[in-house]
Amino acid sequence: MVKLNRIYTRTGDKGTTGLGTGERVAKFSLRVEAFGTVDEANSAIGLARLHTKDDTEMDAILGRIQNDLFDLGADLCTPETDKPLGWEPLRMTESQVTRLETEIDAMNARLKPLKSFTLPGGTAAATYLHLGRTVSRRAERRMCELAAQDGETVSPAALKYINRLSDLLFVLSRIANGNGANDVLWVPGATR
Repeated sequence: MVKLNRIYTRTGDKGTTGLGTGERVAKFSLRVEAFGTVDEANSAIGLARLHTKDDTEMDAILGRIQNDLFDLGADLCTPETDKPLGWEPLRMTESQVTRLETEIDAMNARLKPLKSFTLPGGTAAATYLHLGRTVSRRAERRMCELAAQDGETVSPAALKYINRLSDLLFVLSRIANGNGANDVLWVPGATR
């Protein structure tokens, strides 16, 4: 159980932060960058939710995602280790990935196929969902970079989840744009 009774601890004043394992690392480490970008994506989704309250289904999906993103952050901030932790670290699961895939399929079934890429825009909700999508893609890039480092691991379920998340946010942006009716379509070369 998380207990936050002090907001500042002064332990990061010299540019380090603690991981879930207790290890201290530089605040600019790739692992911190990865879970920090996941946190940023969560904030962007929170902005989108300011505009999705009338769509209870979408808002519920986004609420579940926000909780999942805290799970993902916990997963990333607790690297796999051979040392006993004395507790079971929280890890992303395949069932979380499957839930996203099910939601993508259900939402996408409501939409007509696209004939062009969409530009971020239309409604406020759609625009913020696109922001969440792009930040999620950046988080994915950071996570993939971290996973490629010697001695570092990122769980396969975590990588799958962040990849599917950006897809779901794209589909939800189209739903927020009147089921695609208000999508802002890219017109190649239109401003030449």
